[in-house]
Amino acid sequence: MATTEATGRPGPPPAQDAGFIDVHYHVGPDAYLRRHTAATAGAIYAGHGGWVVLKNHLGSTAAQAWEARQQGLPVSGSIVLNALAGGFDARAVEQAVIQHGEDSGLRLIVHLPTVTGRAHRSRLTRTPSHPLLAGGLRPLTVADDSRVLRTEVREVLRAARDLPVVISTGHADAHEVRLLVDEAVRLDLPRLMLNQPANPMTGLTCKELVEVAAAEQVWTEQTALTRLLEYQDLTDFADVLSLLPRVVYSSDLGQPSQMDIEPWLEWSRSSFHQAGLTPERIAEITRTEPLKMLSL
Repeated sequence: MATTEATGRPGPPPAQDAGFIDVHYHVGPDAYLRRHTAATAGAIYAGHGGWVVLKNHLGSTAAQAWEARQQGLPVSGSIVLNALAGGFDARAVEQAVIQHGEDSGLRLIVHLPTVTGRAHRSRLTRTPSHPLLAGGLRPLTVADDSRVLRTEVREVLRAARDLPVVISTGHADAHEVRLLVDEAVRLDLPRLMLNQPANPMTGLTCKELVEVAAAEQVWTEQTALTRLLEYQDLTDFADVLSLLPRVVYSSDLGQPSQMDIEPWLEWSRSSFHQAGLTPERIAEITRTEPLKMLSL
């Protein structure tokens, strides 16, 4: 077993040995109250032979993930480029990469803004985590008023080519997602993840994703939460899981109003059976493709 770089204590099992990888789980502190900390969530995933990637709408979870791994927990991190975290600043991405360390062997996920100001009434019950958040977070979009990608976004994508990261489309709308895919292909960006494209702010169906996600460096994330909140019907959920190439299945959980990790794992097994997935396909979307996307 490897040892952690800071303490010499046994580190987490290599991500390559994980039985599954959840690339999208929210822990506190975050913009809203969460069920777990990095350590308590990591311990649960460890108990089930999994690996978890932490997400936080306030900014970076890179340091939290590094610290969790020093405790032997199977955790890696991400950064969300919302306005509060500095927006489209390649320096913030570089700092998060440094804080994330190299011991996990996995790329940091860089989410483009998740707070965009677009009209959407969430079905989640959410409580802001701090009084300063009572008025919400300032919005930021990847496209300008002319509906073209902002120059700063292009700069972040260009910088990402030389960094150990995966760019995620965040809560871009369908038009912006297409712009990001086109730019990723033009720049030969190694990794682009379509962040929960079934969510109402993006609204891409499996039929549309067949074309949008065709490029080899594009992965499609299918979250449990979009189905649990009934933003996505069972047919589309099953089609994405069954038909698309390079699918990564995640939870997008952590909210106190939603199910905990262990019930999610059981719900997922039932949902996979209902969707008619083979054991080979289940392994592909829960382990093989997430590992391919995240590996250095």
